Amino acid sequence: QKRRETPTHPPLALSFFIYLYLFAGDITQKGYEKKRSKLIRAYVPHAGGNLATSDSPTHSPRRENIPIPLVENRSGIMTNTVAMILYSTLSIQSSAGPMSHRAPLGPPSAARFHRRRTSGTRDERYRSDVHTEAVQAVLARHVERKVAVPMPSKRRSLVVQTSMDAYTPPEEEAGPGDDMSGMEHWMSRPSQLGPAHLGSTSSSSSSTQSGGSGNAGRLADSLAHMHISHLNHSAPPDVTGYSSDSSHSHTERHHMANMGTIARNTQKYGNAERMETGDGVPVSSRVSAKIQQLVNTLKQPRRPPLREFFVDDFDELLEVQQPDPNQPRPEGAEMMPVRGEPLGVVTNWPPSLEAALQRWGTISPKAPCLTSLDTAGKPLYVLTYGKLWSRSIKLAYNILHKLGSKQEPMVRPGDRVALVFPNNDPVAFMVAFYGCLLAEVVPVPIEVPLSRKDAGSQQIGFLLGSCGVTVALTSDACHKGLPKSATGEIPQFKGWPKLLWFVTESKHLSKPPRDWFPHIKDANNDTAYIEYKTCKDGSVLGVTVTRIALLTHCQALTQSCSYTEAETIVNVLDFKKDVGLWHGILTSVMNMMHVISVPYSLMKVNPLSWIQKVCQYKAKVACVKSRDMHWALVAHKDQKDINLSSLRMLLVADGSNPWSISSCDAFLNVFQTKGLRTEVICPCASSPEALTVAIRRPVEDSSQPPGRGVLSMQGLSYGVVRVDTEERLSVLTVQDVGTVTPGGLVCVVKPEGVPQLCQTDEIGELCVCSIATGTSYYGLTGMTKNTFEVYPVSSSGGLISEYAFVRTGLLGFIGPGGLVFITGKMDGLIMVSGRRHNADDIVATALAVEPMKFVYRGRIAVFSVTVLRDERIVVVAEQRPDSTEEDSFQWMSRVLQAIDSIHGVGVFCLALVPANTLPKTPLGGIHLSEIKQLYLEGGLHPCNVLMCPHTCVTNLPKPRQKQPEIGPASVMVGNLVSGKRIAQASGRDLGQTDDNDQFLFLSEVLQWRAQTTPDHILYTLLSSRGAVSSSLTCLQLHKRAERVAALLMERGGLQEGDHVALVYPPGIDLIAAFYGCLYAGCVPITVRPPHPQNISTTLPTVKMIVEVSHSACVMTTAVICKLLRSKEAMATVDIRNWPPVLDTDDLPKKKPPALYKPTNPDGLAYLDFSVSTTGMLAGVQMSHNAVAAFCRSVKLQCELYPSREVAICLDPYCGLGFVLWCLCSVYSGHQSILIPPVELESNPALWLLAVSQLRVRDTFCSYSVMELCTKGLGLQTEALKARGLDLSRVRACVVVAEERPRMALTHSFSKLFKDLGLHPRSVSTAFGCRVNLAICLRKTWTNLNFGTSGPDPTTVYVDMRALRHDRYGNLKQGDCFYSLFLYFIFQILPGVRIIIANPETKGPLGDSHLGEIWVHSAHNGSGYYSGYGEEVLQSDHFNSRLSFGDTQTVWARTGYLGFLRRTELTDANGERHDALFVVGALEEAMELRGMRYHPIDIETSVIRAHKSIVECAVFPWTNLLVVVVELEGSEQEALDLVPMVTKAVLEEHYLIVGVVVVTDIGVIPINSRGEKQRMHLRDGFLQDQLDPIYVAYNM
Repeated sequence: QKRRETPTHPPLALSFFIYLYLFAGDITQKGYEKKRSKLIRAYVPHAGGNLATSDSPTHSPRRENIPIPLVENRSGIMTNTVAMILYSTLSIQSSAGPMSHRAPLGPPSAARFHRRRTSGTRDERYRSDVHTEAVQAVLARHVERKVAVPMPSKRRSLVVQTSMDAYTPPEEEAGPGDDMSGMEHWMSRPSQLGPAHLGSTSSSSSSTQSGGSGNAGRLADSLAHMHISHLNHSAPPDVTGYSSDSSHSHTERHHMANMGTIARNTQKYGNAERMETGDGVPVSSRVSAKIQQLVNTLKQPRRPPLREFFVDDFDELLEVQQPDPNQPRPEGAEMMPVRGEPLGVVTNWPPSLEAALQRWGTISPKAPCLTSLDTAGKPLYVLTYGKLWSRSIKLAYNILHKLGSKQEPMVRPGDRVALVFPNNDPVAFMVAFYGCLLAEVVPVPIEVPLSRKDAGSQQIGFLLGSCGVTVALTSDACHKGLPKSATGEIPQFKGWPKLLWFVTESKHLSKPPRDWFPHIKDANNDTAYIEYKTCKDGSVLGVTVTRIALLTHCQALTQSCSYTEAETIVNVLDFKKDVGLWHGILTSVMNMMHVISVPYSLMKVNPLSWIQKVCQYKAKVACVKSRDMHWALVAHKDQKDINLSSLRMLLVADGSNPWSISSCDAFLNVFQTKGLRTEVICPCASSPEALTVAIRRPVEDSSQPPGRGVLSMQGLSYGVVRVDTEERLSVLTVQDVGTVTPGGLVCVVKPEGVPQLCQTDEIGELCVCSIATGTSYYGLTGMTKNTFEVYPVSSSGGLISEYAFVRTGLLGFIGPGGLVFITGKMDGLIMVSGRRHNADDIVATALAVEPMKFVYRGRIAVFSVTVLRDERIVVVAEQRPDSTEEDSFQWMSRVLQAIDSIHGVGVFCLALVPANTLPKTPLGGIHLSEIKQLYLEGGLHPCNVLMCPHTCVTNLPKPRQKQPEIGPASVMVGNLVSGKRIAQASGRDLGQTDDNDQFLFLSEVLQWRAQTTPDHILYTLLSSRGAVSSSLTCLQLHKRAERVAALLMERGGLQEGDHVALVYPPGIDLIAAFYGCLYAGCVPITVRPPHPQNISTTLPTVKMIVEVSHSACVMTTAVICKLLRSKEAMATVDIRNWPPVLDTDDLPKKKPPALYKPTNPDGLAYLDFSVSTTGMLAGVQMSHNAVAAFCRSVKLQCELYPSREVAICLDPYCGLGFVLWCLCSVYSGHQSILIPPVELESNPALWLLAVSQLRVRDTFCSYSVMELCTKGLGLQTEALKARGLDLSRVRACVVVAEERPRMALTHSFSKLFKDLGLHPRSVSTAFGCRVNLAICLRKTWTNLNFGTSGPDPTTVYVDMRALRHDRYGNLKQGDCFYSLFLYFIFQILPGVRIIIANPETKGPLGDSHLGEIWVHSAHNGSGYYSGYGEEVLQSDHFNSRLSFGDTQTVWARTGYLGFLRRTELTDANGERHDALFVVGALEEAMELRGMRYHPIDIETSVIRAHKSIVECAVFPWTNLLVVVVELEGSEQEALDLVPMVTKAVLEEHYLIVGVVVVTDIGVIPINSRGEKQRMHLRDGFLQDQLDPIYVAYNM
């Protein structure tokens, strides 16, 4: 900014439109070195350590060898004075002499160039020494900053499959020209040394890795827009919590690592420093060090985000890009159309191309027309004009008369015919093309389909179908090479119409009669041919060219290129389309020229073949691409006796690509000594729609050199032409492509919107008005109108011409003297945040990053994808098989830095794929649209991925700023004023209806039943085969419980109130042991037994519960006793420290002297221990009173009586599952059919078959059981139906859970088994929590009045964005993907009251407001049990009062967010029904960017992102969102998931994923209730115990 304001430098605005410095040919070696030193002078460190600046008095910032005219013209109008100054500058530069008189390059320069080529570190197609030096200077600055990028982790098996030499150390010596060796060495060191040495090697991470408890605090503040807060009011006490003032060291939080279902053997990694989680979990891990490294990287300064805002507090809006007030704007006058020279009418020009062929075929039949070459470069066949004429006539006759019958010919004049010829057979193609012209049918040249799955082949088929093609002409050799079916027929390719393949060789054709002759007409408006064009999105369009346009185009090219008869032209281009067709097939015949066609297959073998043919045939003209010039440079050193003096025109077909200038310069530098003249190189600009737009003329007078300009890339990104007057690094050198073709009128219009003329210094799309253009897209009227019928308007709104213009798809401007400059193509344009970037420019920057030995040149794809309402750049390259993981990753890191600095834009995704895996075009290039499609579908299978959403996504919504809370009284008054009721509801009252209701204690109920109904069966246990393994009557249970009580009193010596741990598998023994404890006056605690195959993980959990519960003894079976004393168990836990272990398989025969008679209803009945999803171990105290009230409530709600049978498939260790398994049958007297969920692993149909065979009407299960049935029986429904499975009798199938109902799973289950008789409305969900094990339990659906019409009353669609702001918003089904499908839980249990309260203010909320669910009930828990006197700390959970309104009632806080809505449903009593919707747990909710996110919502989006993701879990870590996904498929698909997951979370939740972890199936731990143990997963990840397939750290 300082330099811009310095008086010695004119304001940039004074450049009025462009300062072109024009020079003849290439810059000299001395000039190059001088320019290079000036460009990078500001970035070279001096002895003092300071960087030199351009303001230094010792360095002049002005160019010394090129004077730049400074013209002030504030009005922006181009004057004659300006033009004179520009051309005077031109003459000054040219006064040194033309390029042809310049001394040839000396040996040092040539040797330097040769060294660069042989090192394999350049690509001449995109080579620019200035640009390369700029990239190296940028990367050097990054070395000084030392930005450490964490390298992704990859499983060894995946590395071996994708790299031939995995994890080999980098080479000691850098390659030639590799200035990045220092950075490469530094950046690879942390990866090699590991996190233990990060502190000593990386200054960026050493300051924040000092360890200790302060570390977590610093990490938490690292990202300003992301916050995590744990709400203590909703979390049960962590009895193993880690706290600095805890006096119980053995209950530190890290013991919780033993409670998951994954291994917890902490591995040591050298001297890795200690880190802590947000909850204070100490971690020693390289994973944590990489996350720390990622956080440090994200601390680096980045571009400021856009201005964003919220509307209505929760409606998140992403603002449209606001224009930068400092961005450059066009200041020139309005550009006027530029007309090419008049098309001269030559007297001997033929009236049509067929007439030209007839003339030469009869006058000069022996003149050579086309010479084809074999793969050795030798002439294969010379087609003369006489042969071309005769064979074309023969083919024309056969097309019209030998296809179909005489009455119904297959092809008539005007029909379309496909031409399918390989690139090595130009002779057959030329005969077929002219045969079609003579027959007046329309040829449609296409590529040869090599297989049925060719990239883009399907789109070609769509084009043929739309053109009505039924016949395909091909050669004999090509026909034999097409894929064949088993019967020898050519199969119908995917998307192709049914074709008749017709071979065009003369031996297969009939000789025409002597009196038959084709009708030669003058050129008219009939369609001559259709040229196919592949669009940016991969679709293929057919551009129609009329016969008059064809002839006029040939005349214009003849005049521009000064073609004369019998000239020889060497053509390397594809002769089926574009420049190769126009010059090598069409214009050549008009002028009786001789074409030497060099096939692509020969170029691959001998890249110098086209130069050899120029020398051999003394060719005057050669048609090439910059690629061919580059290949010739690589191979020329082995060739002697090259003489290019015969060339008068070297036509560069892709000269419109700005980066072709480097190939032209390099080619001229090398071959100038071989006779190549400067003026011979003639770039041209063309497009399928407009044909040739501009072409540089081959002039003998070299006094007027070609025009060039060094343009600012920043200016180009804003669509403005600005010469780089400040010698910045980000510049683009462009060359002119000559003047407008004769007879054409060209203007430049704005690329978007109304085709308004651009200003003189503005980049726009070139439009052409000429006879010699295409006329339409075949069959597409709408697209034709937008492209071929454009009427440009001036700034005043008036039309500039009455004739229509054609859009060329080329971006550029018109310079002085009518010279056309092209800066890019519309198809390569990428719009990011309102700025334009060209894909070719980004490719050039990637190729300039040295060393380039890790990826293949020419195999780099750059495209954009839409993410979060803006375009994002994706770069895909092919990785060499011999490159190491570290080298490739470091190259990727440098590419990102270079693109960010040079172009000022971030890359969203950079992916490396294995060699030869990108889809190819027939000529070997990459198929861009197919690559993009594979990326979008997640089918690229990359071997390395680097995502940078933090860098490039700058339009996230503004983080929510929490407003001061409105007082609870104000909320309540506001609800009353607005007519909203307070959100509260209650179930019906509990009344004493039966005899057993008079008992206060469950032990008394069992004794009463043993006396009154001794033989009534209470429990039936089923085996894995569905047979009854055991059962219990009332009397049997009573007697067995007495013997257990005797065991406790005699052998255990237990006293009243002692705690007993019951370690049993699901079954009868557990029930008997429980009632035995009640008979003995002890307090039972049910504990899940350790798993025999996973003792090291599950046994510590058992021991922890035993210790925390202060159990006086452990009761179990003989099998588990033996397991506890095994070597594996002893290696994990010392059994000698345990309380006594009693074996209940050997019970005493006698009764106890007396059964315990409880007296205090509020006394402790049992402890309900469980581990929450956040990893908290909590024991809830359940009193006798609560147990009796609970059983009575369930009995009334489910209508349970002794005559009923209930099937229970639940784990019996905690919550409602334990109550239903052990307690309810004794209280209600119904028979419980017990089905252990573990048995379903071997027999998934066990539960449903039991329900069907026993004709059960009511059944309870868990989500894990439902999921097992859905996945395991999905393909067996017909077989089950045949076995007699009938679920039509089921009236209530209740899922027991402590979470938000899983709608997708419930819906899938209902839909799957609907054909087996299951009514969808019979499936429902119960809801309970730690403080109250059952709050809602759905009644049978027959008891509710649904009505016969209206929507399903069990669901509602809410706005997920509103939920993030703790508000409720209703949506219609399918409004958008922000709608969340919620399932309401039916009736509240009898005796239960609920209210929705604000979790912060504790004030009541109104109906349909989101808040915490509070419950008041007789069966609430009494409190948490920890055994250390900490219960009072969490008394708020069980004894809370509202801050306003009803302040006397004592409530228990569930810790779950939800809302109440009154529905239109009525129950049997005619009362309207209140529906409770559960949203999620407060303790699991993540606060990111000031908003509350529920993990299940993000996980649902992630699972939808890719078909291979079977399960997902998310958790926050140091303000980063970590996503763990389970992959179903091969490991090669693992890296496909990273971009898909990142995009899905960004699009649907406005969150940036920090870390993506891809694992095998079964890694995410699930508890017995089917709930994900996310905190256990987090601990396992941080301790590096997951064995992930891939871990990606998003930048």
